[in-house]
Amino acid sequence: MYSKAAAADVARELVPLLRAHAREVDAKAAFPVEALRALRDSGLMGLLVPREHGGMGGGVHDVAEVGRVLAHGCASTAMIWAMHSQQVDSIVAFADARLAERLLPRVAAGEVFIASVTTEPGSGGQILRASASLTGGTGTLALDRKAPIVTGGEHADGFLITMRDSAESSADSVTLVYADRDQLSLEVTGDWDPMGMRGTRSVGMRVTGEVEPDQVVGERGGFRRVALASMVPVAHVAWSACWLGAAQSALSDVVRLIRSAAKPGGLDPHSDLVTERLARVRIDLELVSGYLRQVCDKVAAHRAQGRPLDDTATQIHLNTLKVAAAELTFGAVDRLVQLCGMATGYLKTSELPLERHFRDLRSASLNIANERLLKVTGALSLMDRPVTLI
Repeated sequence: MYSKAAAADVARELVPLLRAHAREVDAKAAFPVEALRALRDSGLMGLLVPREHGGMGGGVHDVAEVGRVLAHGCASTAMIWAMHSQQVDSIVAFADARLAERLLPRVAAGEVFIASVTTEPGSGGQILRASASLTGGTGTLALDRKAPIVTGGEHADGFLITMRDSAESSADSVTLVYADRDQLSLEVTGDWDPMGMRGTRSVGMRVTGEVEPDQVVGERGGFRRVALASMVPVAHVAWSACWLGAAQSALSDVVRLIRSAAKPGGLDPHSDLVTERLARVRIDLELVSGYLRQVCDKVAAHRAQGRPLDDTATQIHLNTLKVAAAELTFGAVDRLVQLCGMATGYLKTSELPLERHFRDLRSASLNIANERLLKVTGALSLMDRPVTLI
């Protein structure tokens, strides 16, 4: 049996391995095969799986801590794990009992890495509407689905897929289904050569196949409830934790360099300019860390009390976490690049991977576009007359 404290310790033990492969994973835009194998063997793929199914029985605070720690080694690997955990949480909370009994022990054993198929071409990242529809087979549900981005899809053992409930249903009647890899035909439809988060291998795919009726996760047409209660909250927490971990690692590396005998001449620890810039970076990361913990506390309390997470204030707080974490962690690394200068901060050949952190964190504001979340948060703010701050 695992203790919750042990999960973060296990993650720390994996950081050297993740870090050792991070440069090559980034350079080749290659999926981190060795890192995922280590995660499978560690038990962390089952962090959120209940103990009765062989998992660690962790919660949202554990997701945040493990995601933050893993990102010290490799942000791409941490994000792959975070998105897998997001899918696992939805299955734990909403899967049919028969599906849970078949699937969750395999997840806990590290046998199943789950990818998400929740975007469609032309949807602008909107996950609560779908155009491709489920069709009825002989006692099965057939699907034919294109997705512009499937993180780690080439290597996934299972998939959570959003579909319009039927051809006659409205676009917002969305059903979530789970499919094992061997139930599907998979076709990669796009290459992956991005600026950052290159190891996530978030390729375009076409997914076709048939699933059993008990592989519906949540109610037919009821994906909105799954998204608001599970998929979105865990995503915002886990992603923010990964971004924080990457920026924290960058600051730690810079502090270590400044305190070393090998520091460049421009990084004088007695310089007011150097210490002021370090202070600004530290403040940004402290703010993200504190807000992340507060949101985790709120999500955990709602879940413990059986309360939904769809109230106005909670939705504002979740959106605020994502936007603030994306902006402040990227800004922090940008400041570090500026502080360290061309040779140490900007060049790929630098001993410090600041350039990679910069590229990785540039994606944060695009991973569910900040502009869209700001529009939603502004509209929600008009509904929250008391201004309920976290």
